[in-house]
Amino acid sequence: YETFRTEEEERIKAKGQDVKSSVYFMKQTINNACGTIGLIHAIANNRDKMNFETNSSLKKFLEDSLSMTPEERAKYLETYEAIRVTHESSAHEGQTEAPSIDEKVDLHFIALVNVGGHLYELDGRKPFPINHGETSDDSFLEDAIEVCKKFMERDPEELRFNAIALSAA
Repeated sequence: YETFRTEEEERIKAKGQDVKSSVYFMKQTINNACGTIGLIHAIANNRDKMNFETNSSLKKFLEDSLSMTPEERAKYLETYEAIRVTHESSAHEGQTEAPSIDEKVDLHFIALVNVGGHLYELDGRKPFPINHGETSDDSFLEDAIEVCKKFMERDPEELRFNAIALSAA
């Protein structure tokens, strides 16, 4: 994974890529928070399809951080008490014991989103979103499956892989 990630980053830096300014992306600076960041990425990039409660902490976080850089969003999340508390309580409600915040975990969550007709991979450990090409509302699921297949092909012996689809319908 690390070899591929480094090669991908260098290739994109050399060739460039189209990333719409409307893509909401944040860096991950909190250990073991990739699930929370993946959900934030998924929800933030589908704000127009969401019905938030009036006093929603997540809605306020997204509104407050919309004009920030990915690094500023990460720092803001570090200090945003409502999401931190929710993250910690959810982590402790899981089916297995949650790892400590400093424990090295060999699992990771990312989000695949459709923004402006392009499929983006949003991984807070990477320096920027990855544009995987054109997509549409009709083809998004099939296009995302193709990206997931490529992940699995890179490490065919790895069996710990899950995909979750969030539907705003």
